[in-house]
Amino acid sequence: MDTLEFGETHPSATSALVYVLQRIVDPLLLEALASCAIERNRMAEICLGTINRIKNHQPISDRYVLGLAWFLKELEEKEKR
Repeated sequence: MDTLEFGETHPSATSALVYVLQRIVDPLLLEALASCAIERNRMAEICLGTINRIKNHQPISDRYVLGLAWFLKELEEKEKR
């Protein structure tokens, strides 16, 4: 079956969360996201909100975790160039 059941987590969500947790300890990243979020950058708003929910152990959709992981991965790849 190719459809997630109601309440079923995406199979990649756990590894995405581990990836995110390893990267959100950087205070410069959090400061940059906060600065962009204040300026109404939608990506920064969503990513920072997701980080805050993770840090506060609040419920969060796997969709948000996967999106945040993808954003951080793209950022990491851009920094390598």
